[in-house]
Amino acid sequence: MTVTLDVAEGVGTLRLDRPPMNALDVATQDRLRELAEEATRRDDVRAVVIYGGERVFAAGADIKEMQNMDHTAMVLRSRGLQDAFTAVARIPKPVVAAITGYALGGGCELALCADYRIAADNAKLGQPEILLGLIPGAGGTQRLPRLVGPSKAKDLIFTGRMVKADEALAIGLVDRVVPAAEVYEQAHTWAAKLAQGPAVALRAAKEAVDVGLETDIDTGLAVERNWFAGLFATEDRERGMRSFVEEGLGKAKFL
Repeated sequence: MTVTLDVAEGVGTLRLDRPPMNALDVATQDRLRELAEEATRRDDVRAVVIYGGERVFAAGADIKEMQNMDHTAMVLRSRGLQDAFTAVARIPKPVVAAITGYALGGGCELALCADYRIAADNAKLGQPEILLGLIPGAGGTQRLPRLVGPSKAKDLIFTGRMVKADEALAIGLVDRVVPAAEVYEQAHTWAAKLAQGPAVALRAAKEAVDVGLETDIDTGLAVERNWFAGLFATEDRERGMRSFVEEGLGKAKFL
């Protein structure tokens, strides 16, 4: 299998495993979508880590496979490509990308689908599609400017240059830089902590933020208002408020 889903401590690890560079061919894209949808459905998965292994996150699409596609073939395939990544972005649970080595092209776009990105100090990220006479096709032109702003996104997309981990951190492309040997451990720790939290409230928070970024503020506020009121019907809200009154903030157990 080119992608696997392993679950431990409430954390599902979506592991890319297509040596040597985890090139994202059509089969890998489709498998990624299937497992992202499975992670969405499974109650025992309360948070997700996306990981490519110790050496590389994902070096992009399979160029040899794409080279043989003409316009008609890519018209038919491009929706499937985007759907695979959108399935990851829409997992209604906290998602963290554990980035080692290269995260280029589709690999960078996959990292953009996470809620939080932890990168190795030797990581390199970028959108080099322009150097092939293309543009990003798996969400890069949309998710990257939403994350780092339009000017920084255009710099990366127009030039196709790679950025090292320190620059990625400075521009907001990643959220934490750690030694390479610690990337997965820290990502799993981040996810496992959130896996202990109130699942419905975390889902609500993620949806409210994501929808709000894609629409006008009045619509975003309506989404927030509906979720905020709706959470008063949950056991987690009762448990959290009761714990606060009796024990103080941060002592509630939600599992």
